[in-house]
Amino acid sequence: MRLDPSVFDLPVVELRRGYRSGVYFWRTKRILEQDNRHVRCLMQIFQKREKAVVCGTDEAIAILKTASGYYEDTEVVYPLFDRYVELKKIIRQQLAAHDYDGYLKSTAERTELIRKLDDLWVSKFSELDVHSLADGEILGGWEAAMTIEGDLSYFAHLESVYLGVLARRTKVASNTRAVVEAAKGKPVLFFADRFDHFAAQGGDGYASMIGGAVGVATDAMAAWYGDRGLGTMPHALIAAYDGNTVLATEKFARYIPDVPVISLVDFDNNCPATSVAVARKLGQKLWGVRLDTSEMIVDYSLAAEIGGHSAEIEAKLRGVNPSLVLKVREALDKEGFQHVKIVVSGGFNPDKINWFEESKVPVDSYAVGSWILSGNFDFTADVVLVEGKPAAKVGREYRPNTRLKKVEG
Repeated sequence: MRLDPSVFDLPVVELRRGYRSGVYFWRTKRILEQDNRHVRCLMQIFQKREKAVVCGTDEAIAILKTASGYYEDTEVVYPLFDRYVELKKIIRQQLAAHDYDGYLKSTAERTELIRKLDDLWVSKFSELDVHSLADGEILGGWEAAMTIEGDLSYFAHLESVYLGVLARRTKVASNTRAVVEAAKGKPVLFFADRFDHFAAQGGDGYASMIGGAVGVATDAMAAWYGDRGLGTMPHALIAAYDGNTVLATEKFARYIPDVPVISLVDFDNNCPATSVAVARKLGQKLWGVRLDTSEMIVDYSLAAEIGGHSAEIEAKLRGVNPSLVLKVREALDKEGFQHVKIVVSGGFNPDKINWFEESKVPVDSYAVGSWILSGNFDFTADVVLVEGKPAAKVGREYRPNTRLKKVEG
């Protein structure tokens, strides 16, 4: 079952007007409309990387459902839309000034503008024939992820919008899947909130879940699938308690009693000793510890192993590494704290996780952030058939994909 369009925070008025589209796509729509050029085109959408985890199809379809069509009277629509954009700025200013009377008046006017614009909109999604893969399916290079067939003037303006959605969501889902596969069944947490704009969180969190992550960092990241964010504790909380990790963890357990307590244990750069100290104080209340040692330093517990070794050996002892995790596990087990889990974070990617797993490091969960947002999974759309006849540009052609399923209205 596909996600309902209401799940997505789509700026429908702006999508219909081409405000969020590449200008040349909006101009294409206007040229076709003014020239009364209504030809049935088949748009083929693909990307070039192998074994991508396609994601964003539900959102792209929602865009098509809500913004395919045309306005009846553009001479009336354009001034209304310009006022709508102006009101967005006014409303922001009123909120910043705490002018709530003005805000209520402006939002009422904006709501009325949206109603008027909606009355002038003629939806034509029902006349489009859309076929698509589902979020989470594996997509090959050059394989069609979606096709849209119908009067091009109804949806030409949406091309860069739905392509951008597919590119972003597929990147996050595919990279998450790569991390999950490297982790070999151990839970992966998507902790990328600090590495990108907050407005991207909803879709990124959903895409990471499609890729196999078991948890995300913020409530917004989990909102699309009806869950809540997960987390441990930051260095800032420890600093606020004068660098006392044990005390900070106690306070966490006291004031946030309804979530598993995971202590961050690298503040003093002695993860084994800090882990044991926290475990002694909290006992069974301590669910786990998180290691997040900077990649620039070596934990004090490993300092003796550096002497006489090469720079390469020293580099492998920096940050969170197998030797450090083993020391933490051994220290906890020696004190009888076998129940305490170990979560690792800081610079993890598939290669680093593979290193840990091949070394049989006793990690219980991986928290991964910036790497999942790296790279590109760019999508392209081509008109390949016009009125059922080949019409693709040189180098492109119609490639039917029997895996695509028809999208119902």
